[in-house]
Amino acid sequence: MFNSILKQCTLSCTKQIAVPLQFRCLSLSSATLKDNKDSENNTNEGWLKKLLVRRIEPTKEQHSRMLSDKEVIYELQTHNVRPDSTDNYMKNYEQVVQLCQKIPNLKYELIGSWSVRVGDLDQYVHLWKHQGGYAEIDKTNTILTQNQEYTKLRNQCGQFLRSRHLQYLLAFSFWPSIELKSGSNIYEIRSYSLKPGTMIEWGNNWARAINHRRSNDEPFAGFFSQVGRLYNVHHFWCYKNLEVRTQTREAAWMSPGWDECVAYTVPLIKEMQSKILHPTPFSPTQ
Repeated sequence: MFNSILKQCTLSCTKQIAVPLQFRCLSLSSATLKDNKDSENNTNEGWLKKLLVRRIEPTKEQHSRMLSDKEVIYELQTHNVRPDSTDNYMKNYEQVVQLCQKIPNLKYELIGSWSVRVGDLDQYVHLWKHQGGYAEIDKTNTILTQNQEYTKLRNQCGQFLRSRHLQYLLAFSFWPSIELKSGSNIYEIRSYSLKPGTMIEWGNNWARAINHRRSNDEPFAGFFSQVGRLYNVHHFWCYKNLEVRTQTREAAWMSPGWDECVAYTVPLIKEMQSKILHPTPFSPTQ
């Protein structure tokens, strides 16, 4: 008698707390996703399933080699300047740029130089290009450290700074090639800190997502870090002004497939930030 009552209560409780099938398993494997899809009889995917991170198989090849050309390395300098020293800093850095252009056999090219207008204020961002891989970076560093004028300017620059950070980056192979801009533009750098081990997954999704963001020639450059803060991604976008930026981003959401790309990349991110940049007068790209 008691066992019969207990059995009936157990069945009743099980029915009341039954969990819908699509929420029972958050496995990342493709096989599990396929099983879920079959069990739902080909019904429309729920939003939760779009947030699942797909599995990346182990590989003997470096992830960076699968995503980029390692012969071209970019250097991202971030300088936090004392608020009372911005003018002196700008004069000093322009002299550094002019000096680097004069030194023979220096494969060290400034691509862009910007001041941050929205985000971390009194901050300047400089993007340099090294042609020839890390061997050429070693040569460049040797030449510059042995140049007395460069050493003097670098020491002077330190007086104007609160802090600075440097990263070596590789360009994503699926992004359009960098083309220097002219006229009046603003730039946005969107920086992402990814979960370790997710860089290939990020690249897989953005190789498709970039096709939704080619209107108005807005993509400028896309990088991932190699030395410095790791698992960092930086996307540079170029717009005529803030209003055009707003219109362009809203148009992307109207493009079929963009929402899916966003849904797949959101779980890969630990932290993200956006900064609005204005080119300096001596920046090669305007």
